[in-house]
Amino acid sequence: MADHSVRRAALIAVAVMAGLAACGPQARVARESTRRAACPGDLLTLISAPKVFKVVAFGDSTTAPLAGLKRPYAIALGEDLPNRGIAATVINAGIGGNNTTQARKRLKDDVLDQKPDLVIVQFGINDAMVDVWTNPPATTSRVSKKDYEVNLRDIVRRIRAGGGQVILMTPNPLRWVKYLREHFGKPPYRLDDPQGFTFILRDYAEIVRQIARSEKVPLVDVYTIFEDYGKAKGHAVDDLLGDGVHPNDAGHKIIAERLLEMITSRLGP
Repeated sequence: MADHSVRRAALIAVAVMAGLAACGPQARVARESTRRAACPGDLLTLISAPKVFKVVAFGDSTTAPLAGLKRPYAIALGEDLPNRGIAATVINAGIGGNNTTQARKRLKDDVLDQKPDLVIVQFGINDAMVDVWTNPPATTSRVSKKDYEVNLRDIVRRIRAGGGQVILMTPNPLRWVKYLREHFGKPPYRLDDPQGFTFILRDYAEIVRQIARSEKVPLVDVYTIFEDYGKAKGHAVDDLLGDGVHPNDAGHKIIAERLLEMITSRLGP
């Protein structure tokens, strides 16, 4: 019995040492860069910790981390959910310039293969965009409203089929700034209208709302939240945008707060 106990202790020690090696600094960097699950060597974590809720933020450059942003909503969620009693990891799967056609192609690799519990989906700005700066200028959106609906609905259904929950978000509204006026100040956009760069996107936001209703998916209506903010005295939608297109830290803070409220109301202790 004594010899058996010694051999068992030795085997456990080897396993723990192997686990520690797998959790070394270089291995940890590799795990984080590839978005892999928690290190198998974290023995105490595996034994005692509750299941970690995995969230994927799936979107375009309004989701992806941008230079100058201190706390995009995905980072805020990763930091604040544990403070609300939810052990969570948040993967940022935002890629600048992406539309829903491109998103469908990378859905398996970037989202479904991660086995998420929840996916936050926000696309639309790059779908609705009309490339009037090209030669000859485009006259229609990059992705039609019909195709946008088909794409987004397919994304929602495939995530659910894979066992994940979904929160849809409408795209945020846009505002004219000098750079955008210079590059997009042609029809169908309207330079003399404060809403002249966002009125096309407004229809895409409505499609998101319709899909949320018909698919019975929770919705964070960022478009309306930002527009309502701009209607308050002393406020403007521009206050929430860094460049007329992308939310700044103030905008991301509002988005994160709405998401935290929605997630914790369903999952909190």
